[in-house]
Amino acid sequence: MRHGKFMTAADAVALIPDGATIGLIGGGGGLCEAMCLHEATEKRFLETGHPANMTLVHALGIGNRKDTGINRFAHKGMVRKVIGGHWPWSPRMQQMAANNEIEAHVLPGGVAMQMMREIAAKRPGLFTHVGLGTFIDPRIDGGRMNEAARDPLCELVEIAGKEYLRYLPFQMDACLLKGSIADDDGNISLDEEPANVDSYAMAAAVHNCGGKVIVQVRKRVANGELGARQVRIPSAIVDAIVVDPGQTQGYEIGYDPAISGEKRVEEDAPGIPPFTARSIVAERARTELFDGAVINYGFGIPDQVATLVAALGERERYYQTIEHGTYGGTLLTGTLFGYARNATAMIDGPSQFDFYSGGGLDIAFLGFGQVDAAGNVNASKLGGVPVGPGGFIDIAQNARKVVFCGTFDAKGTDISSGNGHLSILRHGDVCKFVGKVDQITFSGLQAVQQGQEILYVTERCVFRLGPDGPVLTEIAPGIDVQADVVGRMEFTPVISPELKTMDAAFFKDRVKAA
Repeated sequence: MRHGKFMTAADAVALIPDGATIGLIGGGGGLCEAMCLHEATEKRFLETGHPANMTLVHALGIGNRKDTGINRFAHKGMVRKVIGGHWPWSPRMQQMAANNEIEAHVLPGGVAMQMMREIAAKRPGLFTHVGLGTFIDPRIDGGRMNEAARDPLCELVEIAGKEYLRYLPFQMDACLLKGSIADDDGNISLDEEPANVDSYAMAAAVHNCGGKVIVQVRKRVANGELGARQVRIPSAIVDAIVVDPGQTQGYEIGYDPAISGEKRVEEDAPGIPPFTARSIVAERARTELFDGAVINYGFGIPDQVATLVAALGERERYYQTIEHGTYGGTLLTGTLFGYARNATAMIDGPSQFDFYSGGGLDIAFLGFGQVDAAGNVNASKLGGVPVGPGGFIDIAQNARKVVFCGTFDAKGTDISSGNGHLSILRHGDVCKFVGKVDQITFSGLQAVQQGQEILYVTERCVFRLGPDGPVLTEIAPGIDVQADVVGRMEFTPVISPELKTMDAAFFKDRVKAA
């Protein structure tokens, strides 16, 4: 059935009314980002002043830190409110939030994806333990990231004697999605995309709210050329389709069938990462792995653990996952974090977070900005600027073991190592082990109550979470406990009576040794 769904980008985004709540999808590096539609929406606003006063909803980070993704919506009057899972890819929107020019809210990435299913089904919200004890909890900040943010996004409820959060449903008026191929009827395939993320869930939510589902694709084919199992978004819930022949898989990737899982290619193992403080952390963190473990790597130093595992030829020993819904393969890093080459499976993002929420992860390697005396971690608001957790809260709160990876301090740190021991030539100006974190992205108390195993791994020491906070359990060879660790913290940790020296092998340059 043809219903005139194919149109220009300008005509498609003209369907978005002022005041609309609009859903966007992406994952950094251009992953699943509807670039053509974002650009057309920005162009229309700059030329006409419409659509104005929108609310943006996005689960993960979208943009290139300059002018794409969420940056295209960061214009005064274009957006009044953002419910964003991850913000760093859009410094312009971060600044608007810091200036209270918009209402800035955060939902955990997995919660944001799962909320789309609840909205689509007209259920009374998402009931989950995810977010308890963190800044999302209404007893703390309620997910508000600035003074302008007023409306509550969740409430505390009790079911069968246990506490949960009920995330409140909201109206969805439009979404801008990216597919690969559309047939003449308007069925959408994601065959060439690096992930499925929450594309279907968001489309269903918008459609069932009476909104407009707008999709860009690379090409159009005749009916019958798409198999039923290829279709991820059925024509019945699609309102407008824009064909962009120049569409790519990301900012740095035009089209690679190994990225979309259409084809498997031979690839060389990556080289051993350069020897730095980050590599020391990665070496120590890697020792927490065990054969058959289901794992997730966060952005930054944690993804260096993934690189090290691949370089040592150990990838097949574990089940690697990405919150976007991807399993296996070679995980890409840096601006391409979230992509995988030669993945073994791709499922929808909301289903991946169901798996995480239920305790499916054995180990998660995540970064940290601050750690405090209670074992709380801040990774979502640094220097007063909203960062957002992405999938951090969903992952950290539910993995059986969490290995937080980061340098002991920051800004100006200078170390000497590579020969089996560590010397601190200059301490950093920024203390990361503070009396109280600026924002609770991970709750130490919640983790203790849930019986999780928590480690904080740095280049000069290792802590484990105990009932009363972080316990110093390991110290780097050459490091003075008082002068280089305890004396450089804003709280005094418990020191284990069985304090060990970290393996000297972590402090040897593998490349030079080879």
